[in-house]
Amino acid sequence: MSETAISEKVTTAAPSAASSPADAPAAPEELYFNRELSWLSFNERVLAEACNEQYPLLERLRFLSISGSNLDEFMMIRVAGLVGQVQRGIAKPSIDGRTPTQQLSAIRERLAMLTDWQQDIWRNLHDRLAESGIHIADEHRIDKAAHKWLKSFFLEEIVPVITPQALDPAHPFPFVQNEGMGLLFTLTRDADQEQIMEMILIPSALPRFVRVPSDRVADGETIYISIASLIQRYAKKLFPGFTIEGDGLFRVLRDSDIEIEEEAEDLVRTFRSAIQRRRRGQVIQLELEEDFDPQAEAILLEQLGVHEAAVIKTDGMIGIDGLAEIVEEDRPDLKFDAYSPRYPERIREHDGDAFAAIREKDIIIHHPYESFEVVVDFIRQAAEDPDVVAIKQTLYRAGSQSAVINALIDAAERGKSVTAVVELKARFDEEQNLTWATKLERAGVQVIYGFTDWKTHAKVAMVVRREDDGFRTYCHFGTGNYHPVTAKIYTDLSFFTADPKLCRDAAKMFNFVTGYVEPDSLERISIAPLNLREELCRRIDTEIVNAAKGKPAAIWIKCNQITDQGMIDRLYAASDAGVQVELVVRGICCLRPGVAGMSENIRVKSIIGRFLEHSRIYAFANGRAMPGPAAAVFISSADLMGRNLDRRVESLIPILNRTVHDQVLQQVLLANMLDTEQSWWLHADGSYSRVEAVEEGGSKPFNCHRYFMTNPSLSGRGGALEAGGVPKLSLRKGRGG
Repeated sequence: MSETAISEKVTTAAPSAASSPADAPAAPEELYFNRELSWLSFNERVLAEACNEQYPLLERLRFLSISGSNLDEFMMIRVAGLVGQVQRGIAKPSIDGRTPTQQLSAIRERLAMLTDWQQDIWRNLHDRLAESGIHIADEHRIDKAAHKWLKSFFLEEIVPVITPQALDPAHPFPFVQNEGMGLLFTLTRDADQEQIMEMILIPSALPRFVRVPSDRVADGETIYISIASLIQRYAKKLFPGFTIEGDGLFRVLRDSDIEIEEEAEDLVRTFRSAIQRRRRGQVIQLELEEDFDPQAEAILLEQLGVHEAAVIKTDGMIGIDGLAEIVEEDRPDLKFDAYSPRYPERIREHDGDAFAAIREKDIIIHHPYESFEVVVDFIRQAAEDPDVVAIKQTLYRAGSQSAVINALIDAAERGKSVTAVVELKARFDEEQNLTWATKLERAGVQVIYGFTDWKTHAKVAMVVRREDDGFRTYCHFGTGNYHPVTAKIYTDLSFFTADPKLCRDAAKMFNFVTGYVEPDSLERISIAPLNLREELCRRIDTEIVNAAKGKPAAIWIKCNQITDQGMIDRLYAASDAGVQVELVVRGICCLRPGVAGMSENIRVKSIIGRFLEHSRIYAFANGRAMPGPAAAVFISSADLMGRNLDRRVESLIPILNRTVHDQVLQQVLLANMLDTEQSWWLHADGSYSRVEAVEEGGSKPFNCHRYFMTNPSLSGRGGALEAGGVPKLSLRKGRGG
């Protein structure tokens, strides 16, 4: 599958002409796109970046690796869920009217093309990297010196940690963990010619690849050998007295979703048990080498309980995600130029005192272009400041090395009142969050796990400080997690304010999560699942009314996914009323744009590039041309998904400060609308095509990531940068409503 198979270049003037049925469509498949197939389209766009000739080679390899990791999670969660529905006889249709069985059939057809494309890209990048001196699993590069080192490494570092196991009635079939890899060997005993089969499971603690030391290879060359290849290469050392007739590599993916009963009495104990069960989940996919021994394959299928439909055979690499190890090779010439995020000048002007800067006026920080250290410093200063009396914080994903967690521990040890809402249901971070919760509790932090059946997904930190005129509350509201690693590659917004109304609402939100005290009134913030959906619907309905009155009417939204049928239908109604709707949706989009009589006034684009788009912004024209000062602008932790609106605690924060409002709307959101170099249009038939700038009328290619990397933010630039200003962006083609 080539990139052109999913990408046909178009101009920025419009994604496509609206389709033109006589009447608006009525059947579900005509109204909406399938969620799972839309996700696969997203991963195809990620994979297309591995074909981007403008990117350095190791960055292209990174995108290939990411596509593999994404696909693994999709299989372990989404496909596993559908398989479970089929097994339980659940036939509830998806938003586009497909049964679980029909969805699985369509998914497997797309998967076959996607995995073939991954292998084609891998072969191309493998050869291109070799031309640049990086050789991966290339047996021809192993000379005498490298062979000697590899043999020694195998005997001293590999043999002690692997365990060959015979497969016969006397030896129970070994358990293969999720994402586990193993080798099956078909052997003949030399003494009596009896055939036996041996399995070696590759421990997850071992790296996927071994790098041959530089002094054992030619100058300017780098050689990587996979652990599996190394075991195969020296297998005779493991099986003396046997002739190796054949071998084959396999990999297993298991159902990794966690289901928690609402009546769970001890959430921590329940999750620890569920994590253990997840490791033994049902096998969802078995990957095999193309020439895998048929007899060995039959044994695997029987012992793992795998249906043939869940088997993928390849003559390429098994476990594409493992290529992430190669990406770490120290070759700056094959990577993006290093980028150091800015520390906002406005805070520097206050000698690094975050509270003084926030007290002066609201600030918004745009990650990763501006440093996440601002957020860490906010909590760290709160911990060290003797005038701070209380800190409250939500923690969804914090990473394995968290300065924020350490600051909270420090604050508690200094005698401050510290409350941490730790979300145990953050998928694949459950175990890490349990670890953090234990450490926080030991330090004296009041740890709350929130609701049993709702995830606390809002990103909020609250600091109460004793000042001359009484207590003052400072808040941080984010669109992304308090995670030091993802903060370097995810685009997110951090909003700092001391606005009393926002801070009072934040306190009510914490009381709602910690004590189940539902707020009787909120002054500024909207909270899911209480009233966030209603607030967004109210704003959409206002645009519909304004359009009917002939006033400017427009909706601009930037989010990660749109799957909620109610919100999609509301946007269709807005389009039908003449509201101009512009959506930047990175991933899944079940909304079908550009259909006459339904969505001809809706355009959808997706941005995929060096940084992962993660911020959520909602903007409404409010009776004036967009973008402009009258627009109602919000940032949020929520996407337009049923889970975010109805089954999670989320926040929707209005942006009222003029400078911050201008930055979010006329810098961040507008730049995303204008991007041409990393954008894809979604068409009415569900296909995506790359955007191409029209080189006429003054229109030039525009890269929003490059723009943010080279220009300071409006609210964080400080007085020292006021004179230079920030290049002003302007909307093209009159799409302002």
